[in-house]
Amino acid sequence: MATPLRADDRFERIIVICTRQIGDVLLTTPLIAAAKERWPEATIDVLGFGGTLGMLRGNPDVAELIEVPAGSGWVESRQLIRRLWRRYDLALIAQYSDRAHLYGYAAAKRRSGQVTDEPKSWWKRALLDHRVRMNDDQSHSVVEKLRLLAPWVEPRGARLVAPPAAPLPAEVAAALRAPYAVLQVPAAVAYKLWPLTHWRALVAALLERGLQVVLTGAPSVGDRELVAAVADGHSGDLVVDLAGRLDLNQVGALLRGAALYIGGDTSITHLAAACGIPVVALYGPIDPRYFGPWPPNPTLAVPYRSHALVQRAGPVTVLQGAPACVPCNRAGCEDRNDSPSVCLQTLMPGRVIAEVDLSLGRAAERQ
Repeated sequence: MATPLRADDRFERIIVICTRQIGDVLLTTPLIAAAKERWPEATIDVLGFGGTLGMLRGNPDVAELIEVPAGSGWVESRQLIRRLWRRYDLALIAQYSDRAHLYGYAAAKRRSGQVTDEPKSWWKRALLDHRVRMNDDQSHSVVEKLRLLAPWVEPRGARLVAPPAAPLPAEVAAALRAPYAVLQVPAAVAYKLWPLTHWRALVAALLERGLQVVLTGAPSVGDRELVAAVADGHSGDLVVDLAGRLDLNQVGALLRGAALYIGGDTSITHLAAACGIPVVALYGPIDPRYFGPWPPNPTLAVPYRSHALVQRAGPVTVLQGAPACVPCNRAGCEDRNDSPSVCLQTLMPGRVIAEVDLSLGRAAERQ
């Protein structure tokens, strides 16, 4: 018979499971911080997919990062399960997938996890001591993850914990000229991409305003090619191409020195918001009420509505397209990863440039 949960439970070893993308890992940091505050003597480890845990390197609340090798199958999972078997007192499962719940069951006798109401998820619900229904009341992902701690603590605020800054490569630091704006052009999927011609128009407008433009991206061929296409025709001292040249800790250092950040629905946008700088986020099909950039926010109030042309939360601005179908929460108009999104195609550069001027003006007033 399971031991009932009690507010005075003590746990010495805790594992947080977030088998999702880089941005989702960052949105888990308020949960990790709240767990560490509740049990300051506990050791907290985090399990996630290979290549996604960089946001946690140097996080003071995390003892060990456990990576599931990218592309691993059930054979490799069985090996990891044997390694994890009942090593922990509590598993906080911040993801609803089958594999995340299997890892949680293997790792700990006590489990709090996110689940859906789908009939096929009955076994996951049965394995949990505390259940958090996914998107039960349209709360933001940050707030929803914090509810995993509901039996033991009632958090009153949430702040993302950005990875500590690491020194920029000497040649990159020498190339930067204040004030500069950081632009994250690539996205993991096509339906989150703002059109190339729009980015080029924005770059020209930023240069006219006296800002140096710094372009970030991953080392992948696709990211490098897209960033190069945006930078094409501009001198390297005015438009700096850093695609694939920085790790996440160095990207954090770059962002902290920026006058402004502009990007789509990506992990770097979430990181920029965590760094507290002016952010202009370009959102397409995905509901910002649930996945919008979490601003420096001392409360748990959800900072966004489902749809508005412009929404502001502290230094973060979210711009959305005008179509009535926004947000559809689909993978673009054709509901697949390589689909275009009309709501982003019709979000014109003029709207973004106008918001840039407002953001820079507000930042100047605060100085």
